[in-house]
Parts: sequence; C-alpha cells; structure tokens
Amino acid sequence: MAKSHAARQHKATPDERGERRELKSVKGKVADVAPALDRLIHERIRLGIVSALAADESLSFNELKRILKTTDGNLSVHARKLEDAEYIACSKSFAGRTPRTEYRITAKGQRAFERYLDHMEALLRAMRG
Repeated sequence: MAKSHAARQHKATPDERGERRELKSVKGKVADVAPALDRLIHERIRLGIVSALAADESLSFNELKRILKTTDGNLSVHARKLEDAEYIACSKSFAGRTPRTEYRITAKGQRAFERYLDHMEALLRAMRG
C-alpha cells in the first residue's frame, strides 16, 4: 500500500518512536483510568489562568498578565475563550478614571478544573504504575 505524501515527508525520529512505544505500553492503563483531557483548559495560558483563579478569589487583568508573563492580546484571547465556556467571569469597573478588569473562576470552571486535575493525577498514577 502506498504511503500518502504527508506520511512520506516526515520520518519519526528515535525519540518520537520511543514516545510512541511508551504511549502504547501505557495506553490501556490510561484509557481505563481517565476520560479525555479538557482541551479548553489544557492549553498553557488557559491552564495558567484557571490555576491562578482557583488559588485566588479574583485577579485583575494586569495581575494575570504579570503572573503568566504574557501580552495583553494573548491574555485577552485566552480569557475570552474561558469566558465563552463560562469557566471564568469578568467584571469591568473604574478605579478613578482607570479601567479595571477583574476575573474570577465560576462554579462550572472550578468543576472543570478539578476534573482536569483528577485526570492528570490518574495519568501520573498510571504512568508510575
């Protein structure tokens, strides 16, 4: 059977082949232990936002930006995705004439984050056997 053009272009490195073998050997254990990852939370910046808000009652936009070491635009885009999913809530106000954006995790977001942590703990237990 002929390989597709994309399959011919990329040859797995020894590291990639080793990773595949490791995943195959653990695949059965992991599949039994945990459901699929919440892809919405799994992205690095969004995971950082949810983690920070789970630890603090609320954080301002600037506090999150400083904690996550990211740009205004990057934080805005990722926060909006979490808002759209109702994982976080945003409130806007003014401190004098300065606009202030405050974020907090919602009950739905807290449950999703706890499921995510449970999944990651299950994966770690399965990997460590």
